[in-house]
Amino acid sequence: MNDEFERNVPHSITHHSAFITDGRDMTNGLLGKKLGMTQVYDGEGRLIPVTVIEAGPCRVAQVKTRDRHGYEAIQLTFGEVAERKLTQAELGHLKKQQVPAARHLREFKKLGEAQVGQVVKADLFQKGEWVDVEGTSKGKGFQGVVKRHHYRGGPETHGSMFHRAPGSIGSSSYPSRVWKGKTLPGHMGSEKVTVQRLRVVEARPDENLLFVSGAVPGATGGMVVVRKSKKS
Repeated sequence: MNDEFERNVPHSITHHSAFITDGRDMTNGLLGKKLGMTQVYDGEGRLIPVTVIEAGPCRVAQVKTRDRHGYEAIQLTFGEVAERKLTQAELGHLKKQQVPAARHLREFKKLGEAQVGQVVKADLFQKGEWVDVEGTSKGKGFQGVVKRHHYRGGPETHGSMFHRAPGSIGSSSYPSRVWKGKTLPGHMGSEKVTVQRLRVVEARPDENLLFVSGAVPGATGGMVVVRKSKKS
């Protein structure tokens, strides 16, 4: 493991022991943080690139029921922060449930019995399982059609006068407008991306770490959602 990765991996994760209960059958996913990439050897000596995720601990902030809310779900928090870093609405919601202030709050499918204050940890996933990981891709700013939509572009020779421009974007007299969905320059990246069916190479519940094969969307330190795969 390189030095940058080791700096990002937490040596100890604190939590309130009074809330610790088994949350493995409660839901199908949890929140985490991308710590970086490294590589590990499998049992057959093959070198596998993996992404390391700090998976939880996540605390149940609210349990939604069909009778009261019209659907069943649980809200999980992740990343405890100082109360001053939240808005009054966010802080009021968590204080009402007597849950510590946290940076991230997401809803997940409710599969079993759940109570406010319960903790979901990395032992939700086992080695060899398949997971779907959702994250926010790296922002690339305003980009042209060659980078954004893989246009071939024109000849690069001196006399062509047409290199990386979009070219024609529609007819003149009819339809006298640009068709919806026309690929043009614009903002690229910084959007929700889900990578499906990544294998859990290693799980370390004591350290709240998951090692999943391959790459995960987003930059190091970004928030990710890890769910049991729909295609497993």
